[in-house]
Amino acid sequence: MIRLIGYFFGIGTVMALIAAAGAALYVVSISKDLPDYEVLAKYEPPVMTRVHASDGQLMAEFARERRLYLPIQAVPDRVKAAFISAEDKNFYQHPGVDISGLFRAVLTNIQNYGTRRPVGASTITQQVAKNFLLSNDQTIGRKVKEAILSFRIEQAYSKDRILELYLNEIFFGLNSYGIAGAALTYFNKSVNELTVAEAAYLAALPKGPSNYHPFRQPERAIERRNWVIDRMAENGYVTAEEATEAKAEPLGVTPRHTGNYLFASEYFSEEVRRQIIAKYGENALYEGGLSVRTTLDPKLQVMARKALQHGLFKYDEARGYRGAYRTISTNGDWGIPLSEIKAFSDVPEWQLAVVLEVTPQQATIGLQPDRETSGKVVSERKQGTIDAADAKWALKLLIDGKRSSAKSLEGVLNVGDVVFVEKKEGSNDAFQLRQVPKIAGGAVAMDPHTGRVLAMVGGFSFAESEFNRATQAMRQPGSSFKPFVYSAALDNGYTPASVVLDGPISIDQGGSLGIWAPKNYGGKFAGPSTLRYGIEQSRNLMTVRLAQDMGMKLVAEYAERFGIYDKMLPVLAMALGSGETTVLRMVTGYSIIANGGRKITPSMIDRIQDRYGKTVFKHDERKCENCTATEWKDQPEPDLIDDRDQVLDPMTAYQITSMMEGVVQRGTATILKSLNRPIAGKTGTTNDEKDAWFIGFTPDLVFGLYLGYDTPSPMGHGFTGSGLAAPVFKEFAEAALQGQRSVDFRVPEGMTVIPIDRKTGMRASPDGPNVIMEAFKPGTGPADTYSVIGMDTFSEGSPVEVQSPNVNRAIQGGGGGLF
Repeated sequence: MIRLIGYFFGIGTVMALIAAAGAALYVVSISKDLPDYEVLAKYEPPVMTRVHASDGQLMAEFARERRLYLPIQAVPDRVKAAFISAEDKNFYQHPGVDISGLFRAVLTNIQNYGTRRPVGASTITQQVAKNFLLSNDQTIGRKVKEAILSFRIEQAYSKDRILELYLNEIFFGLNSYGIAGAALTYFNKSVNELTVAEAAYLAALPKGPSNYHPFRQPERAIERRNWVIDRMAENGYVTAEEATEAKAEPLGVTPRHTGNYLFASEYFSEEVRRQIIAKYGENALYEGGLSVRTTLDPKLQVMARKALQHGLFKYDEARGYRGAYRTISTNGDWGIPLSEIKAFSDVPEWQLAVVLEVTPQQATIGLQPDRETSGKVVSERKQGTIDAADAKWALKLLIDGKRSSAKSLEGVLNVGDVVFVEKKEGSNDAFQLRQVPKIAGGAVAMDPHTGRVLAMVGGFSFAESEFNRATQAMRQPGSSFKPFVYSAALDNGYTPASVVLDGPISIDQGGSLGIWAPKNYGGKFAGPSTLRYGIEQSRNLMTVRLAQDMGMKLVAEYAERFGIYDKMLPVLAMALGSGETTVLRMVTGYSIIANGGRKITPSMIDRIQDRYGKTVFKHDERKCENCTATEWKDQPEPDLIDDRDQVLDPMTAYQITSMMEGVVQRGTATILKSLNRPIAGKTGTTNDEKDAWFIGFTPDLVFGLYLGYDTPSPMGHGFTGSGLAAPVFKEFAEAALQGQRSVDFRVPEGMTVIPIDRKTGMRASPDGPNVIMEAFKPGTGPADTYSVIGMDTFSEGSPVEVQSPNVNRAIQGGGGGLF
């Protein structure tokens, strides 16, 4: 018997040795093909890029995987405890594989064979090995590789490093990766703000985010969360009382919306997104973890948006009411079909409403109800009213392009009409009727000293149209281009007192182009007039004669210097702004004038840092050799070296600025005089009033805009730069400059101020009539003899009479044109 036992023992030993040898050979063979675990040391996961305003407020996030990398030192102990309790309670004790946990899992699976899904025993280290280095194949070979790699990873890295890799890599659902991204996505909190209940719920998600979805599977989510809380209490991470309190809390998930976070910044953020892609590529934007500090001033942005929108509303409402936005049935629960119509997310002042009842004096409306994230309509049905007085503008109808009028609200609104409304200030249930404007426009505010774009509005609503009319719309600037023509003249021998004939002119363009005979807006002529008068009153004929006298090649050179055009066609019509450009380019050109002629590069980005905090781009390229001194040794203060090109003579810049101040004081933008501060600017209106422009500036702020249809078409007679665009500038300037002291434009040293006759351009007595103080460069001054530029091109037989240097003129004529 003993011999038999010994016999079987020997056979068993041999077979065990053979099995061990076979297992060893299997492990050796598998180990040859194992991936290199040392790549974990260079782990750089895809991380979202975050875009911030100039004051640090978060504007937008861009990512394929919503992840923020968080060092383990920044993860609170309660969050670590939640994940360790949920996934691997012996994490800090085992060598990579939890042997006791493995045996428990085997026994449990044997007991539950055929009745329940098998349970696993993967440690956090094994999950790191699988997620980073292996596939998700459910094979024995993959599990063996996972175990081998886990042992090796434990030998190479600390427990904290392994936990850091795990917490930053795992998927939590809702497109969020990593604990920091999940905390923001689910609770809109940073990780260190998470409660025990919130940390436990996040720790429950990696097993199956869809199984514990907070809205689709709320009961299962709470059950799993509470299980994690019980494990935390069992492992001594929280007390029984804390666990009871945590389990009594609701899930409290408040999903964070994606995209833009700062009000009114959508157009700006999208332009920044395009610029980053152009500079660094899509992968850098969506995976590089860049930190972008933009130039946006949130307060100015809101002001610019409000002013432009009011300008659009003013014009659109003057044209008339075009009818309902949509129509629905009001039979039954009107809230359900109304909730399915998408409102503009970036116009929170407006609400969608359906007309429920109409009388001649008042309409009863039902307001659009709210929806949960799941899509379920949840809010109560609220109603309000629109009084006839708050929809008076809509009595003028423009339905399908046909004009008519209504006598009361019954002729404007019908039951079932879906309309936009805005709550009246100081009221809870009284609303004003609103209409989405068909006219569009763009606006830009800029710091003229640096080129930093402080505000940008690309249209009425980004949700309605993502087309950015401030940077993408190519429009004719009309007479707002004239300051660049006059700048070229002042830089090349002319003075503000130079006299040019404002009279009819005909130009043979050659070939089939025929004769071009430009006109002044309004059709009248002023005869011989100073350059100052020409720009103040926006005289087209004077501008054409001036450009003809200089030569259009010179004008084109200056336009390209200012960045208005890349390559300008040197034809006379371009002197009146017939070439297409953008608002951003025009505002940049005016900023060069405002800053004394220094070249600037417009920028929407101040600084970009990579995921490690290293600055990879900054807009300010000024040199400062001693700015990096580590200590004070009585050295002089460092100087910032500004080596930007001088596009325009500083004295010329002041002269044209002074002339554009005259536009506000005596010319086409006198609506701005009431601002009672130094403002220079220029109106612009294109042929047939298709676009209305105004660009103006103070010594430290430039703001420009245009209004017009996306497909250029006449806006109607009288809708000009002075009547439509200048009021928008006024509203913005009133808000932006409120509380700021008035600052005069800076006069360069060496200029001489001489009193001249405003009409003749000749020297005059300081106290005489029509006298203005004009600035002249050294060696220049008012003419001693009266001469008129352009008399040689004056059409014979035109009714112009020049009697004396005092220019008692009688000019008549007709026509239209730009101004």
